[in-house]
Amino acid sequence: MKEEKQLNYVIGVDGGGSKTLAVLADLEGKILAKAKSGPSSFIKVGIKETVLNITEAIEKILKKQKKGKILSTFIALAAIEENKEMGKRIKRILSRQSKVSEIFKGKVVVGSDQVAAFRSGTDKKEGGILISGAGCSAHGWRGNKEFKTNGWGYLNDEGSGFWIGQEGFRAVNKDLDGRGPKTLITKLIFRKLKIKNIEDLKKKVYTPDLIKTILSFSILVAKVSKRNDKVAKNILIKAGNELALAANTVIKKLNFQKEKFPFILAGGMFKSKIVLDTVKKEIKKVAPKVQFIQPKVESVIGAVKLAIEKLRYGDIKS
Repeated sequence: MKEEKQLNYVIGVDGGGSKTLAVLADLEGKILAKAKSGPSSFIKVGIKETVLNITEAIEKILKKQKKGKILSTFIALAAIEENKEMGKRIKRILSRQSKVSEIFKGKVVVGSDQVAAFRSGTDKKEGGILISGAGCSAHGWRGNKEFKTNGWGYLNDEGSGFWIGQEGFRAVNKDLDGRGPKTLITKLIFRKLKIKNIEDLKKKVYTPDLIKTILSFSILVAKVSKRNDKVAKNILIKAGNELALAANTVIKKLNFQKEKFPFILAGGMFKSKIVLDTVKKEIKKVAPKVQFIQPKVESVIGAVKLAIEKLRYGDIKS
C-alpha cells in the first residue's frame, strides 16, 4: 500500500476585541480552513478568556486539517507592543493547553496585531500603518527603527470608533440642554436606545456596558453625516485630523517625508468617506509620495505571512 504523504501547514491567528479568527494555510499561503471564536483582547476580556478563545479557534482549525504537521503559528494580538511580557505569558499558558499542544511541535510566535495588519496589505518590510477601529494606533518601520504612537486605550485613542462615539454622545447632550447646535445624532440615538428624554439616556449609557454602547454611537455618527448633518460631519473631520496627526508623527520620526513608501489604512472607521478623505489629504501634505493601501484581505492573512516568514527566515519582528 502506498504511504500517504504528510502535508505541512501554518496557522495564522488574529485576536481582537470582538472576535478571534484562525486560519489554516499551506506553505504557499493558500487558505485551507477558517475558524472563529470570541474576543481575545486581554485588556478587554482578561488573560483567562483570551487564552480560552485562542485555544477554541485553533482547536477548530486542528480538527479541520488533513494528516499533516503544523510547522509554524503566528498569533497576532492587540497591545502586545506595549506588553511584551504578557505575550510571553499567554504563550506559556497556551503551551499547557492539551487541545492545542500540537502547534508547539513547531514554531509559535505571539506577536503584534499591528505588524500582521501591515503585512496583510503589503509584502514590503518598511512603511507604516494607521488603524482605526474600536481603538486606533499608528506604527511604522524603517531599517532597524520603528515608531508607534496612539493606541493608549479607550480614554485616549483620538480618531477611533470609541472616540467618535464619545464625541457623538457629547454632541447629543449639548443639543438636549441647549449648549450646542441641533443634530440628527440625537434622534438616532434615542431611537436605538428606545428612550424619550435625557434622564433615560443617562440610565442607558452609564452601565457596565458603557464601552459597547458608546462604541455603537460611532456608527450612528457616520450614518447621520451622510444626511449632511454639520455636527456629525465635523466630528468625522476632527477624527480624520487626529488620525492624520498620529500618522504624520510616525512618518516624521522615520524620515519618510520625501520617500515613496506603503502606508496601510485599516479598520472600520475608514469606511467613512469623510474620515478617509481627511486622513489622505493631511498625510499627503507631509509625505506627497506616500502610497495608500486599504487591504482587500483580513488581517489574519498577515499573520499567515508572518508564520511562513518565521519558518523560512527564523527571527522576525513580531
